[in-house]
This record gives sequence, C-alpha cells and structure tokens, in this order.
Amino acid sequence: QVQLVESGGGLVQAGGSLRLSCAASGRAFNGVTGAWWRQAPGKEREFVAAIVPSEGGRSTYYTDSVKGRFTISGDNAWNTVYLQMYSLKPEDTAVYYCAAVSLGGGYTAGYQYWGQGTQVTVSS
Repeated sequence: QVQLVESGGGLVQAGGSLRLSCAASGRAFNGVTGAWWRQAPGKEREFVAAIVPSEGGRSTYYTDSVKGRFTISGDNAWNTVYLQMYSLKPEDTAVYYCAAVSLGGGYTAGYQYWGQGTQVTVSS
C-alpha cells in the first residue's frame, strides 16, 4: 500500500517562501513521476510541477504561473519529493497535493496515488 504524506504548508506573507515535502511509504519515487497539484477554493485542481524520469536523469516541468518561483526536487533516496516555493503570491493560496505514478497521458494527466493535501495560505 502506497501512502503519500504532505507537510510544510502554512500561512505566509506575500513575497515569502515555503517548502512542501511529500514522503512516500510503500515505495520510493525512484523511477516514477512525482508531481504537485493544487486546488484553490471554488476552482478545479490544477497541475503545478512534475519531476519525470528521463534518460540520464530526471526532467522537471512547471505550470507557467510558477516558473522561476517554484522548484520541484527529490532527496537522494527518492523517498521524498519537495516543492520549494519562493516569491509567493496571494493567488498561490490553495491546498497542495502530492501525486505519484502517472497513469499515462503525460505529467498533467492522471496519477495513481495522491496525498491528503496541505494548506498554503498567502496573505497580501
């Protein structure tokens, strides 16, 4: 049984930073796609970032609104995936979800495993 547990959310002022963590039990992220999604109140869940196995390493992808501000990475053992967030804006306020193991169709499509979410609130 794979479980993903997010942590690191909280309340931060605009311009501040947070680092989210996603710890996997039951399997590691090594060799599989890991991703972060978010859902703001009244909105659909949206893709934020993904780290995808590729020949020779891993490739990272971001939604346009977070490029240059967010960084997705993994620890050496690939048991934990991180989302480092800088220059946070009020529009980044959402519940952030970790996801693992793409179901196919690309890194913005479905995932097999999801965490329970962690709240990020950015005040203006």
